[in-house]
Amino acid sequence: MFAAENGLKGDPRLQGISQAIRVVPHFPKPGIMFQDITTLLLDHKAFKDTVDIFVDRYRGMNISVVAGVEARGFMFGPSIALAIGAKFVPLRKPRKLPGEVISEAYDLEYGTDCLEMQIDAVKTGERALVIDDLVATGGTLSAAIRLLERMGAEVVECACVVGLREVKGQRRLNGKPLYILVEPRQLDGCF
Repeated sequence: MFAAENGLKGDPRLQGISQAIRVVPHFPKPGIMFQDITTLLLDHKAFKDTVDIFVDRYRGMNISVVAGVEARGFMFGPSIALAIGAKFVPLRKPRKLPGEVISEAYDLEYGTDCLEMQIDAVKTGERALVIDDLVATGGTLSAAIRLLERMGAEVVECACVVGLREVKGQRRLNGKPLYILVEPRQLDGCF
């Protein structure tokens, strides 16, 4: 569900967030309209509004784990976790975490990838939120959900700053709700 369809219709913060995201045409390959959130991070107000909207949504939901997907989920997850009184758990690419880890592979449009989590990062019964910057196919979020559930966590929801209206992989999220702030921006005359 989009934030504008869930009580934030007409909220000027959403337009500010959308406008703060730079669109880079044909990156990393022809036909892709890359949604560059680094410009959002450079805009103090838009960055704060992004975190505040997520915090307002998740405060009071008894979430004890905010799991951020490498790497851009790391930019929003810790701030959200601190504000709602939860711990932050990084979900990393292979061989980036010390100690014993569990892994979950997932498919990409152009191959496969993998996420890892330390086995002692979550405990059975903890309520978790998964955060990332963008969702397109749902493959990464699906792998994150599986990692957390394998360790006994209850995934309450997934959240992304940017998401396609028709997330092709929504069914891959095993029925978990998906909360998205804004749709991807397009550039006029760029295809």
